Amino acid sequence: MGRKKRRFSTFSLSFLDIMSCGFGAVALIFLIIKHGSDHQVEVETEDLTAEVNLLEEEVEFGQEHLVQARNTLDVVSDELVEAQGLARRILEQIEETKGNIAEIDSIDEEEDIKRLQDKLKKLEQAKKNLEEENKKLGNNVRKFVGDGDRQYLTGLRLGGNRILILLDSSASMLGDELIKIIRARNMSSPVKRKTEKWRRAVSTVSWLTAQFPRDSQYQIYTFNTSFRAAIAGTEDRWLNVDDRDQLDQAIKGLDEVVPENGTSLERVFNAINAMTPLPDNIILITDGLPTQGMSAPRKPTISGRDRRSLFKRAVKVLPKNIPINVILAPMEGDPFAASEFWKLAMQSKGSFLAPSRDWP
Repeated sequence: MGRKKRRFSTFSLSFLDIMSCGFGAVALIFLIIKHGSDHQVEVETEDLTAEVNLLEEEVEFGQEHLVQARNTLDVVSDELVEAQGLARRILEQIEETKGNIAEIDSIDEEEDIKRLQDKLKKLEQAKKNLEEENKKLGNNVRKFVGDGDRQYLTGLRLGGNRILILLDSSASMLGDELIKIIRARNMSSPVKRKTEKWRRAVSTVSWLTAQFPRDSQYQIYTFNTSFRAAIAGTEDRWLNVDDRDQLDQAIKGLDEVVPENGTSLERVFNAINAMTPLPDNIILITDGLPTQGMSAPRKPTISGRDRRSLFKRAVKVLPKNIPINVILAPMEGDPFAASEFWKLAMQSKGSFLAPSRDWP
């Protein structure tokens, strides 16, 4: 019996198995390929991120070094400018030195000797001039030249070891006439200091100090109703004539004094008694008898007789045996002044003079 031939069918089990296996393999391959691709993308992304971070760090590092480089460049630029300035100065010094060397090289020995001889002649002439000036000054510390170089004065004793100058600085020293005094008394202090009579009195003191012996001492008081030293704070102290700067300072101090108020001879004569040791020569520069004693007068006016009484009372407090040399400036309305001061000068073995208006 022959075998029954089997018929072929596409829906048989073998065919389905093959198809299932095929689809399963395709699905498996797809899954494998898909999974591997995602993992690779993640890996690449991490690598790129790390690379970006590294690049950012490198950029930041580069920027920091760029700032440092710019700062270094600024420092180098400053140093370059200083170096250029120093180089320019050195070049200038070199040029100057070259010029000096050229100048020295150009002077020969004969010219050098001639130049020294001319300089020696100038020094000899200067020495000669100084010697002539010294002869004119004599033994005086200061120099004073009046109008027309007039230096004449006779009879006034200018010597002594301790010379005291008393300069009247009352309002009457503003003028020679009463009307001028009244007018000037109402003016400002600078104007009062520039009045002709007062400037003449200050010049008189300046002339006297120019005649002081070099080895003597002096003091200058100005007085009206009170008194003060020409150099403030030196009252009751003797100053050395050979200290020329201090003597000039004393004369300069008189320029600050303003003539004002009345006159009290008694007060300034009492001040003499406080000096230790006492002066051995007093030079009194005034223009009239006092107008008050130690206290202010009760009446607004004073007569010539009362002024003479005040003068006599003041003379009584004067130390004895000291010559009083009186320089009486002109003043109207005081008829007893000249006679009273003359008697004081004679009794004290001093001197009296009434100088001309253009002296010293």
